[in-house]
Amino acid sequence: MTTEKQAEKKAPVDLSKDVQKDQSQLLQKEMIRGNYDRLAKADEDHEEKVVYTFVPGNLNELVMCFDVVGNYPEINALQSAMQKKTGAYVMEAERGGQDEDVCTYVKADLGMMRKGNIGPAGKKLADPDLLLLSYTGCFTFMKWFELLRHEYNCETTMLHVPYQGDGEITQNMRDHVVKQLKEDVIPALERVSGVKFDIDRLREHLRESAKAEDKLVKVLESAKLKPSPIDSYFGGLYYVGPTFSAFRGTPECTAYYDKLWEEVNERIQKGQGPVTPEGLMGEEKYRLVVEGPLNYTHMREFWKMFYDEGAVVVASSYTKVGGNYETGFRHDPDRPLESLADYCLGCYTNLNLPSRTKMLENYINNYEADGLLINSIKSCNSFSAGQLMMMNEIEKRTGKPGAFIETDLVDPRYFSAANVKNRLESYFQMVDQKRRSSRKIA
Repeated sequence: MTTEKQAEKKAPVDLSKDVQKDQSQLLQKEMIRGNYDRLAKADEDHEEKVVYTFVPGNLNELVMCFDVVGNYPEINALQSAMQKKTGAYVMEAERGGQDEDVCTYVKADLGMMRKGNIGPAGKKLADPDLLLLSYTGCFTFMKWFELLRHEYNCETTMLHVPYQGDGEITQNMRDHVVKQLKEDVIPALERVSGVKFDIDRLREHLRESAKAEDKLVKVLESAKLKPSPIDSYFGGLYYVGPTFSAFRGTPECTAYYDKLWEEVNERIQKGQGPVTPEGLMGEEKYRLVVEGPLNYTHMREFWKMFYDEGAVVVASSYTKVGGNYETGFRHDPDRPLESLADYCLGCYTNLNLPSRTKMLENYINNYEADGLLINSIKSCNSFSAGQLMMMNEIEKRTGKPGAFIETDLVDPRYFSAANVKNRLESYFQMVDQKRRSSRKIA
């Protein structure tokens, strides 16, 4: 059992110490910086058109068919948060009239814009020529792009994705999305870019996406092993980055996953755990499933609370927000537009609560986890609604204990290290007690 006195003796995060990173993480960093360089160049010479879009339901394979560069506001916000910039951006947005309870991704984006739209790489990002909204269950996205449309006065196109209220994708839902792709989204991209749509080019990108998705699933499912060679929450952020953003459908993305799998497979052969910012993790003591997004303003400190206790996240819902591939979905070049529709329809934010609950239950069982931890995000209603109900239901179904912590995405005011640490330590004590009880019964 971890006492308060023992907890106090644990070394705090040394921010002066270099973060330990795999080669794949460095490769991903270069990819992301390259996209920011393209956005900066587009602002300087106006030779490339720019499309702003979101991670869930993003149509990157389609967007690339028009030789435009994509910008993702949520990624800008989280990247800025890890650089400790978003506190000032959020305050700037609130001074501009945004309420305290508005999604902090939105406020970070609006605040960054009001301060010159200087991106995480330190260069000004080009203004959008098109706002492309794929609506996949998060109502905030619509209001967010309404605000940006007022600021940028550019063309806006919305792809409405029907909600999976009954927990399944129907042909009518698929047809509805395909119709919009043909009649609204593709014509808008043609107008903005001046490039004619080529479906064979789309097929090539989809073929490349499927390769990367195969390898990503191998990486995520390696967490079924003991010890797990990966962390599917903190490390998972890096694993899903390329396929959730401007790189899915490119050979560079496939090469990233080849490198990532090579590293993961090497750790499997050596019986090693995941790489953390402090280096390889030690003994695996707890295996967790986590529901809810990350906190980015204190990510290194947050992660350290887990690996100090020997806790590994073996599966998370957050790494499905930009696409859920473990159930078998792959982008399909033989069904190009239908495949894009199915992708959008299957994003985690577009699933109903029973479907989300079943997914988490399966993770608990299939990954032999010790329990469910929920990170409830103050300003994210699309995730937070129903989380307590889901936790209670999963406890009943699996017999494994659940716990609840609260942070925020990119607002540093809502990360209380002491509160999070106390709740985590109490939870691990609960897990230990549950184990002892199970052994007595056995």
